[in-house]
Amino acid sequence: MTKIDKKIVGFGIANNAEKSSPSAEQSADNSSENSSNNTAALEQTIEHMHENVGRPEMLVGATYKIKTPLSDHALYITINDIVLNPDTDHEQRRPFEIFINSKNLEHYQWVVALTRVISAVFRKGGDVTFLVEELKAVFDPQGGYFKSGGRFMPSLVAEIGDAIELHMKTIGLIQTEELSDIQKQILADKLQKYNEQNAIEPKADSGYPPSAQLCIKCHTKAVIVMDGCKTCLSCGDSKCS
Repeated sequence: MTKIDKKIVGFGIANNAEKSSPSAEQSADNSSENSSNNTAALEQTIEHMHENVGRPEMLVGATYKIKTPLSDHALYITINDIVLNPDTDHEQRRPFEIFINSKNLEHYQWVVALTRVISAVFRKGGDVTFLVEELKAVFDPQGGYFKSGGRFMPSLVAEIGDAIELHMKTIGLIQTEELSDIQKQILADKLQKYNEQNAIEPKADSGYPPSAQLCIKCHTKAVIVMDGCKTCLSCGDSKCS
């Protein structure tokens, strides 16, 4: 029963159709609510990486070899991935665990500790790409070393981070920044011109001149000085004085 407190200034008769059919505003609200419910339901069906995701019987992965001048034995880094939402539009590979093996037992304790911590971070989910920068920022107090090709590595831990970065680029977690074909051709022309002007033979292992300096951006001994400008023949970074 409805109590009327004001004067009645007009009236009309509502038919059954008007009573049963919702207003346009109500229809819009219902449509919006249904859309939100559908989106929420879709989010619930998409599986994301989190610490409660169980380990499948089989994982896919890759093994990377690290050979440094500091040891006679190589390190083999194996990173296994879990495939989430397989055979759907939301299929993705996420790193799940990491193992490091070597005949050299000198670093056994910290290598085991490092792999367990990294694996735990992988399984936690979220953005795990920060691990790359954290590991690559570790410097050996006794000095780093140069890899084959003239690239400088500040420490063994940094090279492990470099291998993880390569893997994340492979599975699409990190976008690869590559030079265009035009940029590569420009750098190749600069290298050829530099060698001709200085009458020198490039290094056999890297192709860069022996006098090349270390690039602070890509950590490769590929910086030459030409026409008053320092140019990295590896990443293209250039500064002119």
